Amino acid sequence: MKIRNIAIIAHVDHGKTTLVNSLLTSSGTFRENETIQDRVLDSNPQERERGITILAKTTSIVYKDTKINIVDTPGHADFGGEVERIMHMVDGCLLLVDAFEGTMPQTRFVLKNALENHIKPIVVINKIDRPNADPQKAVDEVLDLLIQFGASDDLLDFPVVYASALNGTSSLSPNPEDQKPGMEPIFETILKEIPEPQCDPEGPFRFQPALLDYNGFVGRIGIGTIRGGKARIGDIVTDIRLDGTTKDFKIMKLYTFSGLHRVEVEEVESGDICAIAGYNELNVGETFCAPGYLNPLPKLRVDEPTLQMEFGTNSSPLRGQDGKFVTARVIEDRLYQEVQRDVSLRYSRIPNSESWVVSGRGELHLGVLIETMRREGYELEVSKPHVIIKEIDGKKCEPYEDLQIDVPSEFVGDIMETLGTRGAQMIDMVENAGQTRLTYVIPSRGLLGFVNNFLTLTKGYGIINHTFKEYRPLYAHNVGERTIGVLVSVDKGDATPYSIEKVEDHGTMFITPGTLCYEGMIVGEHRYPVDLVVNVTALKPQTNVRSSNKDQTVVLKSPRKMSLEACLDYINSDELVEVTPNAFRMRKKILPTAERKKWEAKQKALKEED
Repeated sequence: MKIRNIAIIAHVDHGKTTLVNSLLTSSGTFRENETIQDRVLDSNPQERERGITILAKTTSIVYKDTKINIVDTPGHADFGGEVERIMHMVDGCLLLVDAFEGTMPQTRFVLKNALENHIKPIVVINKIDRPNADPQKAVDEVLDLLIQFGASDDLLDFPVVYASALNGTSSLSPNPEDQKPGMEPIFETILKEIPEPQCDPEGPFRFQPALLDYNGFVGRIGIGTIRGGKARIGDIVTDIRLDGTTKDFKIMKLYTFSGLHRVEVEEVESGDICAIAGYNELNVGETFCAPGYLNPLPKLRVDEPTLQMEFGTNSSPLRGQDGKFVTARVIEDRLYQEVQRDVSLRYSRIPNSESWVVSGRGELHLGVLIETMRREGYELEVSKPHVIIKEIDGKKCEPYEDLQIDVPSEFVGDIMETLGTRGAQMIDMVENAGQTRLTYVIPSRGLLGFVNNFLTLTKGYGIINHTFKEYRPLYAHNVGERTIGVLVSVDKGDATPYSIEKVEDHGTMFITPGTLCYEGMIVGEHRYPVDLVVNVTALKPQTNVRSSNKDQTVVLKSPRKMSLEACLDYINSDELVEVTPNAFRMRKKILPTAERKKWEAKQKALKEED
């Protein structure tokens, strides 16, 4: 059977996973009576809740006696490293572009990756039925990007298909009225434009894992494309490690992909995408060869982490009341499991402590890990994220990002003022029909805590996108710290309406009556740039003239609801987020009020000396 290997790449939320749904349905992969949910490949609960793809997924369909392997890639910048490696598995790609939004920052990033790996793109203009869609403008923007990247003349004459993945329609015409049910135009274009896999069916076995998975029964699983020969269960193969050493092992399990399922097989042909298990020390970018035919493939680049934070065992007075897993041993075991499948993640134990430095590609990357552990029953405390500083040519350097913001023009002044204090440098500003697009280069530090503030500044109407650009010399000013103070509980107990009513005049509350608080826990935001210690657990004094219905007349303001990401954005370097299966609480690192005051006085004295 002939084979085609393609990736689906696009900016986040341009419809990649929805298109895969339509391709699977149109190819007859599902039974007629089978119930299919939207974005069927987004099987992870967080993927469905957040509406994004976090982990790359592989599937396949059969069309006209050709097996088409499809890799659905993440669109968010934090998971862009997977997109880069996937380009080494495929021979073509579908570049999705929203007919209304056009090309966006991640469109530029993924297209650049495709061209660097000599991958031919088929452009699919999606959401053609969207109001005010301009498919021709979207095509022109893709052409402009290709010209910017210096693409060859044959790539500038790229094939275009127009589709509505949500409705399951497509056509070769930009006119929405010409859309017809089914995805045949896309399938036909794939067969016509995408070459067969570059491999040597008659040569010795060669395979390179580009993605990792992990299973408690078989250990690490390497996913990639067979570039030479065949693979059979029981074969002895040689792993050429990244450091040049070799290790022989036996293939214990072989899997291919069909529809929504990973299928265990006895043999896999050259050119097919498969998963191999049997060697628990395998890594992305190594080469598996037939013994005696050691010919390594070019190493794959794995993106280095740019952000890190401290994970620690929960040390609050409420430790162990929610979670099943609270000890350092089980948390370290869980982190070890995670790095087996996520090559962009690193962790290291802080000596003589029950804490670890965990490094990743961004706030979302680490936030997803924390949320996953919380749902699995873990309790932990995490610090404010901070960027990883590198020394390059004797200079301290930090990561910078390209930032693109689309906002109603009335909010531009506030956004520019805020970004100016965060070290951002404006590159471009374009206004169109009451909407303004701002383009910046900004230190990654400057984005910490900005997203939450951004939604408030734009009243929810703004769209923000950012992607890693490069390392640059360290920006001298202190950015990324919250300038406003917080309200800190001084006592332990349940919050009372009586106390909250008195405290809420000082700022905005994060808690409601009945919330269990403890000394050092952050219960609200102060209206001034200093912390204020408050008592939110005091009961109203009992007197013989107290009215029986007095408490019923207390009317409290609605508290600010804080999500996990909002808490991580909000805290300063002297604060932590306590994460449990049923709650997350912000707190000071030093809980006792007297000790914390001494520490703050000492820090202030040190600053004055500097």
